[in-house]
Amino acid sequence: MNVLLLGSGGREHALAWKLAQSPLLTQLFAAPGNPGIAAHATLVDLVPTDPAAVLAFAQANSIGLVVVGPEAPLVAGVGDVLREAGIPVFGPNRLPAQLEGSKGFTKDLCARANIPTAGYVRVHGLDEALAALEPFGLPVVVKADGLAAGKGVTVAMTRDEAIGALTAIFADAGASAVIEEFLDGEEASLFVITDGTDAVLFGSAQDHKRVGEGDVGPNTGGMGAYSPAPVLTPALEREAMERIVQPTIAALAAEGIPYSGVLYAGLMLTRHGPKLIEYNARFGDPECQVLMLRLEDDLLDLLLATARGELAGRPAPRFRTDTALTVVMAARGYPGMPETGGTIQGIEAAEAGGVQVFHAGTRRQGDALVASGGRVLNVTAIGPDIATAQAGAYRGVDAIDFPTGFCRRDIGWRELARSRG
Repeated sequence: MNVLLLGSGGREHALAWKLAQSPLLTQLFAAPGNPGIAAHATLVDLVPTDPAAVLAFAQANSIGLVVVGPEAPLVAGVGDVLREAGIPVFGPNRLPAQLEGSKGFTKDLCARANIPTAGYVRVHGLDEALAALEPFGLPVVVKADGLAAGKGVTVAMTRDEAIGALTAIFADAGASAVIEEFLDGEEASLFVITDGTDAVLFGSAQDHKRVGEGDVGPNTGGMGAYSPAPVLTPALEREAMERIVQPTIAALAAEGIPYSGVLYAGLMLTRHGPKLIEYNARFGDPECQVLMLRLEDDLLDLLLATARGELAGRPAPRFRTDTALTVVMAARGYPGMPETGGTIQGIEAAEAGGVQVFHAGTRRQGDALVASGGRVLNVTAIGPDIATAQAGAYRGVDAIDFPTGFCRRDIGWRELARSRG
């Protein structure tokens, strides 16, 4: 089977690496891909957010499945166009993809379906927002109501900080925002694969959003992750499925916009049980990287069954019991203005030591590999416990020569402290 993978980041490299292992695969194409993905796929000069171009390529190259990596093509309606043409696609259509594309859409759905989440208000102008801010205590959460690549959230510790975040959002014409109560607890990510009717669990992970060690500094797209997340116990997973995920799937189906693809639930584990922070309509990045390292089953077979609506009666995918951990090597300046063009060497040496290095923001410049984005590499290791996986990942990091890069040196610190305590 010919498969087209849309995207160019570390998540897509991990998906390409796993898809390439499938005996069902004839040829893998990736658009636009990156130098790491090129080891597994034929790269295509195609804009993933152009539904007509994606459809034309799929029809011309006998594509049997399109796998959508990032959120932007989903919100652009790539899934709708492919499905209308009879081409299987892994990823939701435009309207259900609003679970990620619009924070307000998700909060309103939670209210209608009685799904546990933070109290909130939607606002459409600065004056309205400042008035609505009054009843909220501190800290308070301010979210831009739209795609923000994981960085459109401010946890304001002071009123001035909240006002600043709202002022920045409403500097753009037509903007809207969501103001939420702050939820206290530990965050965890739960992944579910659904064909719009049936659903199977697809593992858990914990991400590290803050740029600095000890979880300080501004939010990023993610500086590292590990899987599984033991804090999300089997009992809490069941509760999240029964009270949050399954009601969401049922509500969207009842409203005539069934959701098919991966549903990534960001959860806060509060003293009152798990509550939904937000949904993403795709695999997390860098959570996907650790999930792919642990997945034992054929990814292509699972994604194809999802796209065809054939999950009924299918057992949950099998994962290794080991822990996988990934460290993001980012370009200096990230998450602000990253310093691109820095040379990268030593990836082969790192992988010879047993790690898997996924390319996130790289490009070829002549014979050299250089940084082309904020998050550049995902150095990923697996081991019987969190300490072994962490040690392996940092050995890989230390084997890589990336002078203009940096990373956090404490990925997995919470779980490591628990395992020692």
